Amino acid sequence: MGFEYMSQEGYDKLVAELHQLESVELPQVREAIAEARDKGDLSENFEYHAAKREQSRLLGRIRFKQRVLAYARVIDQSRLGTDSVQLLSKVEITNLATMRSMSYTIASPHEANLREGKISIKSPIAQALLNKRVGDVVEVQVPAGKLNLRIDSIQRT
Repeated sequence: MGFEYMSQEGYDKLVAELHQLESVELPQVREAIAEARDKGDLSENFEYHAAKREQSRLLGRIRFKQRVLAYARVIDQSRLGTDSVQLLSKVEITNLATMRSMSYTIASPHEANLREGKISIKSPIAQALLNKRVGDVVEVQVPAGKLNLRIDSIQRT
């Protein structure tokens, strides 16, 4: 696994999620396991088995977030330019077929959230936009077909 570049906001959010899992959710599950164990016969104890499954799921999420954070590198956004599209660029584009304008921020896969207008740097649109400049037109293959997108502006987030 290589370095995972992300914003300070994304890094802080991952740290907070990990803290919540380790200090709140995991102790709750461990308490539920202890209570279920106290009820006796574990072979037919649904609560015990459900709590053990939840503990396993939580431990998997904790290990995943720890691994992401171990390889995370925060990007100094003040050093990012606006001459070409890169990670953490906010890009205004126009779909030339519909003349519809859209705005996306290129984000790490862990920060991607379409509702917030953040698309993964690994997505087809982001891959097509990377290192391009204002005025460039890119062709992007998406599941619905090909898109021709014009880059109208590039800003830092």
